[in-house]
Amino acid sequence: MTASKPAILFVCLGNICRSPLAEAAFRAEADRAGLSVEADSAGTGDWHIGAGPDRRAVATAKRHGIDISDYRARQVSAGDFRRFTHIFALDANNLADLQAIAPADSTAELDLLLNVAPGREGQAVQDPYYGDDEGFETTWNDVTTAARALVERLRT
Repeated sequence: MTASKPAILFVCLGNICRSPLAEAAFRAEADRAGLSVEADSAGTGDWHIGAGPDRRAVATAKRHGIDISDYRARQVSAGDFRRFTHIFALDANNLADLQAIAPADSTAELDLLLNVAPGREGQAVQDPYYGDDEGFETTWNDVTTAARALVERLRT
C-alpha cells in the first residue's frame, strides 16, 4: 500500500451484516468514481470468525448488483490500526471498543461512519440482525449514503 492510497476498514460487532454491506457499498462507489482504494471489514467480536455474511445481507447486496457471498468474517487486529488509513465504526459502541483497543502506535483515523454523511453526524448505521429484510435495506441505504460521501471526501 502506498501512502497516497486510502485504506478503509469498516467495523461492526460480528462482521456479518453491517460492515460487509458497508465494505461492498464503498467498493462499488469507489469503482464508479475511479478511485484506487483498499477496503475491508471486520468485527470487534469473535463469534463469527470465518463465517460468510448473513444470508439477508448477501441477498440485499445482490439486489444492488454486488456479490458478497465470498466475504468472510474476521475480528479486528492490532495490525489493522497501522494497515488502514481510516477505520470506521458503524455505531458508537463499536467506536468506543476500537478506541479502547487501539495500540499506542496506531496511525489510523478512527471515526463513526455516518459522521462523513452531512446531516447524519453522530448517528449509527441500523443493526438489522434481529429484524426483517426491510431492516437490511435500511442498512444498505445508510452505508450507501456514507460510501458516496466518503468517496467524495477522498477525491477532494
